[in-house]
Amino acid sequence: MTAVPPSALVNKNKKNFLGMPAPLGYVAGVGRGATGFTTRSDIGPARDSSDVPDDRHAVPFKKKKGQEEEEDDDEDLNDANYDEFTGYGGSLCTKDPYDKDDEEADAIYEAIDKRMDEKRKEYREKKLKEELEKYRQERPKIQQMFSDLKRDLAQVSEEEWSSLPEVGDARNRKQRNPRGEKYTPLPDSILARSMTMAGTASAIDPSTGLASVIPHGTQSVTPGTMTSFGMLTPSGDLDLRKIGQARNTLMDIKLNQVSDSVSGQTVVDPKGYLTDLQSIIPKYGGDINDIKKARLLLKSVRETNPKHPPAWIASARLEEVTGKIQTARNLIMKGCEACPQSEDLWLEAARLQPPETAKAVIANAVRHLPNSVKLWLRAAELETETKAKRRVYRKALEQMPTSVRLWKAAVELEEPEDARILLSRAVECCPTAVELWIALARLETYENARKVLNKARENVPSDRSIWITAAKLEEAHGNANMVDKIIERALTSLSANGVDINREEWMNDAIACEKSNSVLTCQAIIRAVIGHGLDEHEMKDTWLEDAESCASQGVHECARAIYAHALSVFPSDKNIWMQAAYFEKHHGTRESLESILQRAVAHCPKAEVLWLMGAKAKWLADDVPAARSILSLAFQANPNSEEIWLAAVKLESENNEFQRAKKLLAKARSSAPTPRVMMKSAKLEWALGNLDSTISLLDEGLKLFPDFAKLWMMKGQVYEQKGEPHNARDVYNAGLKKCGISVPLWLLLSRLEERLGQVTKARSVLERARLRNPKTPELWLEAVRVEKRALFREMSLSLMAKALQECPNAGILWAEAIFLEPRPQRKTKSVDALKKCEHDSHVLLAVSKLFWSERKVNKAREWFQRTVKIEPDLGDAWGYYYKFELLHGTEEQQAEVKKRCLEAEPCHGEEWCKISKDIINWRKRTEEILIMVAKALPLPT
Repeated sequence: MTAVPPSALVNKNKKNFLGMPAPLGYVAGVGRGATGFTTRSDIGPARDSSDVPDDRHAVPFKKKKGQEEEEDDDEDLNDANYDEFTGYGGSLCTKDPYDKDDEEADAIYEAIDKRMDEKRKEYREKKLKEELEKYRQERPKIQQMFSDLKRDLAQVSEEEWSSLPEVGDARNRKQRNPRGEKYTPLPDSILARSMTMAGTASAIDPSTGLASVIPHGTQSVTPGTMTSFGMLTPSGDLDLRKIGQARNTLMDIKLNQVSDSVSGQTVVDPKGYLTDLQSIIPKYGGDINDIKKARLLLKSVRETNPKHPPAWIASARLEEVTGKIQTARNLIMKGCEACPQSEDLWLEAARLQPPETAKAVIANAVRHLPNSVKLWLRAAELETETKAKRRVYRKALEQMPTSVRLWKAAVELEEPEDARILLSRAVECCPTAVELWIALARLETYENARKVLNKARENVPSDRSIWITAAKLEEAHGNANMVDKIIERALTSLSANGVDINREEWMNDAIACEKSNSVLTCQAIIRAVIGHGLDEHEMKDTWLEDAESCASQGVHECARAIYAHALSVFPSDKNIWMQAAYFEKHHGTRESLESILQRAVAHCPKAEVLWLMGAKAKWLADDVPAARSILSLAFQANPNSEEIWLAAVKLESENNEFQRAKKLLAKARSSAPTPRVMMKSAKLEWALGNLDSTISLLDEGLKLFPDFAKLWMMKGQVYEQKGEPHNARDVYNAGLKKCGISVPLWLLLSRLEERLGQVTKARSVLERARLRNPKTPELWLEAVRVEKRALFREMSLSLMAKALQECPNAGILWAEAIFLEPRPQRKTKSVDALKKCEHDSHVLLAVSKLFWSERKVNKAREWFQRTVKIEPDLGDAWGYYYKFELLHGTEEQQAEVKKRCLEAEPCHGEEWCKISKDIINWRKRTEEILIMVAKALPLPT
């Protein structure tokens, strides 16, 4: 057994870290709070130089100035070096390298942050927007607060501007009452003292016109010489007239000095110098630096790629814009040398050159590009004589015989006979050019044209225009039977050749045929393609839409053909007959209207409207017996029809056959008593002046129909006409018990109380009416007008504010509110009204009247036209429009307004109904009522 040496035992018990260097920054006992210490016996520091320093008990010492500046300069204060934990010293991990793992981790965190940010992004942005809008509403900008006042500044006149006081403190008495400025003349003694104190003064001898320097202080200044203060008179005063003369003399001396050189050649023209300066007008008003930059850039492009034609063109146009036309020509010619195969370059060069030089340029271009159509056309344009142009086109056609564009241009220059010969050659060279075939057919005779079109169909079997031209040809020569056959063959042939039959394209061809006066061809096309590709359930609606579209475009024959085809497919459809009848009424003749109405009542005998339209057409044509016969036939087809009864009564009453009208009404009351029949019976008696019979008929009607408000209104008005207002009041009150929701009845009672002087009762009636019928604009409007007529303006404004709160979209209220405001505020109010009721006819009419009151005639006319277009049934708009044209328009404009009003036949409007429904005017027609309304309406103020 071998003994173990003692050294081995010692090494076995020895720790492995003994004798090894300490880790970097290691301090013994630092985990327990110890940082090292020193004793008096030690010399120097107790720690190694690599230990962590302990500055807790360090004695502060003052650094030197140079040392502080050096350390401050070493510190990096950039934002990229800032860390929220360690400040500007760098982050905690600055010593570690930034590897791919760190990059990947940063990318993952960034993606997560982005995903979390997008999660509620829309909600956050929406909430931020709402908060911002709320903040703007609570705290608006000063610009928004004074926007209405800024709009009103446009109404301020120049005199009002000049009368505005100056800005200042109102508390300052001197500023409130400014005193006029005082001007005290300067004494002669001060002028003399200043003259003697100055150094020298220039003077001009008026005899020689030479300037000299005279020292002040000498007494040799003669009267009439110019000093530094002006020209002195013999008395020592300043003579301003002499100052101007001396100035002109000095200017003449300077101009004379530079006008002629030593050799005698004129350098400056003293008379035309300023004129010449004014004549120099720069051709380019932009920045010269931009021109230099563009020129340098384009030069770089040209040098980099000299084969790029747009660079040369842009350079030439830049020089052209700056006025250097010769430089532009030189540049474009260099470009043509560099790029001789560029068509655009040659065309630009020809444009920049004068005409004679341009011909040479185009000739050179044609040598390089003999197959360019544009160059040949440009060459022909440069020629002034027709013979030379023909020669150019013939040379071009020798080079390119298949160019359709060149053939068309050449044909346009020829006479008809030469053009026919040229076209015969053209169709040989271009057999697929349909336009050339059609042009040749138009120049040939009838027989030859048919042969030409047959050859065209053989060469181009897929083009429909050849077939349509053939149909037009047959129509022009009176072969109406061939037109339909040609169109049918066209559809069959095109379908066989794989051509899709597009309904819209054929309809457009039909419209073009009507515009070229080929009516039979147009109708044949419509009959052939109107139902192509349509299902049975959509035919009717589609055809009616097509007819309306054609009518709006002014192609009436197309619309008439569509209606005719639709009626042949749906002969018993009342709506189609009515649409066709309305079309004939507006766009056809009286005979066509009567014809279609006769066919309509034959197919739809139960349609009362068609019978009435037929009877009215005969009545308007002054054929009363025919109208009676139509109504008698209508009675047979529709017994006990209220509309037909009343139409017959109106026909007889309009023709002064009152006894026959009474008999018809009596028969109607016995066989078919209706509220309208009772009302018309009473109205006829009222119109004839039989007030007692009227009241008895109204009582009879009220027993049968107590809920019919018009009977109560008529009875009350009859009592008012008889001069019995108290009976009228009782009738209105009794009627309101039965018809409490009738707004006109409430208005009649209120106006009756107001006429009797009971304004308080009128207010009470309107308040009860508003309680019974809330949110009714007419009642609010009447309440406002009651206060206005009573001269309580503040009360009317208050009521109008309440009315607009309850009925914010009522146009009649906004229209009244505009003219309640003072004149400067009306424009702002009208803007608010248009925002609330953009398409309301009452608001548009109010705006028209507003422009009229401001003497803006063109704008007023434009707004009147817009008003009657948006609601042609408003009679007040027509009345104001006609009155406006009577004052400011021509006779043609007045006649146009009257014509449009007669076509519209308006029935509504406050002033219109007041006149048209007056029993005195019961037989007045629309034209007479229009004149009466225009006369009764007040001028807008």
